Amino acid sequence: MTTSFQITIDCASPTSQAAFWATALGYDLAPPPSGFASWHAWYRSVGVPEAELAGAPDLPDRLVDPAGVGPRFWFQQVPEGKTVKNRLHLDLDVSGGRSRPLAERRAAVEAEVARLCAAGASVFRVLDDPGNDYFAVTMQDPEGNEFCVS
Repeated sequence: MTTSFQITIDCASPTSQAAFWATALGYDLAPPPSGFASWHAWYRSVGVPEAELAGAPDLPDRLVDPAGVGPRFWFQQVPEGKTVKNRLHLDLDVSGGRSRPLAERRAAVEAEVARLCAAGASVFRVLDDPGNDYFAVTMQDPEGNEFCVS
């Protein structure tokens, strides 16, 4: 038996992180649960204190895979900023794998890196090892969380 799960990412601005990652992953912003006009209405119904909602825009802070295959994501607002390297990160596979020639994979990765930079990400490190037939880019999302594009 499998266990369902969601990926939770701590952040300062859940709505902007959700918007960035929706763009990066091709996911949709999750609508509020059935019967609720907004996420804040749902949060209130499950007992989230009003003080935790104050100042936070009432916009989606969750993502869903439009195909219903991938995991859900929730961007949880926390008071502290990111201070160390992630212990868990996402690898975005855009190159199609090593069955494609390295030049084609590199072009696919570079195009995706440019798209994600335009959406607010930044390049952290380029992993270019032609001897191992490998090319990838480690990036950071708008709040500095690392992820890889390969």
